[in-house]
Amino acid sequence: MASKMFMGDMPELMENILNNLNGEIESLYSCTLVNRHWCKISIPILWQDPFSFDQDPLFISIYFSSLDEEDEQFILKEYGVNTKISNTLFNYARFLKVLSLSNLESKVKKWIDVQLAGSNQYYNSLKYHMINLLFKLFIESGAALHKLDLCFPYFIEIKPEIFYSLGRNELFFSRLQDLSLSGISDFGTENANALLRILAKNTTKINVLVFDEFHSDYDPQVCHSLVCIIKSQEKLRQFSIIGADDFPEEFNGVISALESQKQSLKEVIIECCACNAEFKVLMSCENLEILRIRYCGHYGCTDLLKIIDYKVSTLEIVDCVIDATNMVLILEKSATLLQRLKLEPIDQDIWGESVLLETLKSFCPNITYLNISSIGFSSQLLELIGILQKLQFLTLGLWYLDDISEEQQVIQFAEILPLTLQYLDIRGSFLNSHINILLGNCNAPLNKLLIHRFDNEKQVKALIEFCIRKRTLHYVGVNMYFDDNFIWKVESYVTVVPYDRLVVDC
Repeated sequence: MASKMFMGDMPELMENILNNLNGEIESLYSCTLVNRHWCKISIPILWQDPFSFDQDPLFISIYFSSLDEEDEQFILKEYGVNTKISNTLFNYARFLKVLSLSNLESKVKKWIDVQLAGSNQYYNSLKYHMINLLFKLFIESGAALHKLDLCFPYFIEIKPEIFYSLGRNELFFSRLQDLSLSGISDFGTENANALLRILAKNTTKINVLVFDEFHSDYDPQVCHSLVCIIKSQEKLRQFSIIGADDFPEEFNGVISALESQKQSLKEVIIECCACNAEFKVLMSCENLEILRIRYCGHYGCTDLLKIIDYKVSTLEIVDCVIDATNMVLILEKSATLLQRLKLEPIDQDIWGESVLLETLKSFCPNITYLNISSIGFSSQLLELIGILQKLQFLTLGLWYLDDISEEQQVIQFAEILPLTLQYLDIRGSFLNSHINILLGNCNAPLNKLLIHRFDNEKQVKALIEFCIRKRTLHYVGVNMYFDDNFIWKVESYVTVVPYDRLVVDC
């Protein structure tokens, strides 16, 4: 079988194997040099997403081999760019599957910097024509995008012939699975409507849809087009809406359009929005599992939780006012289904903390991931952690009580940690100052521990003893901005890395 794979007699199996290297440029490039069969399989994978990688922008010149003589003259000679273009074995533009307009713009800028050697005489004009020329080339080459990020900063304009090409080449958008739209208000109503209508007409297979920088005052035709895009999809699974700086309060039917996706929608992400009654449509989503509400501040998280009486497996609320009394219904409804919970209140204070802990203790025993950024040490909290016998990931910003000694609180906390716990993040907790006591009384088989830093020899000794005793701890994440003289003492027992490499999000 191995010989057949090397000779290219099993191309589908070989393609599946090499697809696992997607994103590893050097490995894929090495594969292109093995033989011509590997080259034919590797090159399309290598050129699926060339603008996202940190590489020399001169690869853009390779696309010029597909341009006709007139285009070459216009772009290169008229702007003083002299580069030798040779014929290539492949139509590289046809392999494109991932396109971010902002990444395209960034790479074009770097390419121009190299070609013009710092001359700014034709810079903006050349950038404008290059972006449009490449965009048109991708459309007309037979490429079929899987992921598209259309961010329209004010300095990028799209020529009218691009819309004409899109209208004639339906394949370009027909296989789109991941679409992100932002900066529509900077794009101009007429152009925005033209593009959105094409997307609504040609896309039916989008799984992930993001509306970024959403404004309440969008032109009605723009909102209608956004609604049409939602309704055009066969099985939309993830929907995100991210408001502009003005925290939009009206959504003009865009959120209501999710009714059309009630059987397929599994995840909803709401950011920087003042949620209104239109979001009640989420109640009709039969298979919704994940709800994330972020950066809504004082604008409507509380109201949203009041109107959504629904069961979810993952609930994330970040940088919002959190009133636990408004979460009771969704927690009770979710009950044993709830597995992942993340709460980061904007003011570092959860209203009704006692109600939250009691509700979780009574209804949600199957939580595997718990992240609460600010909470007080209490018997209720210990009781909750004690019943979470499936808990694997725990992050707590824990503050201590004045009427109990800190040492006693640390011991109680350490002893209650479940034997399923593999990940503990206490960077924002008073426990940081008592790592030695925590580890000395902990029986949980921790695999990853995130702390602020090592402060003294006692902590280092306790960590080493824990590693020897449990033999499960592989990584410790610390704040590497500090010059920590203790790290070298523990490196033979555990791998110490910057904490951001270990953070597990909800």
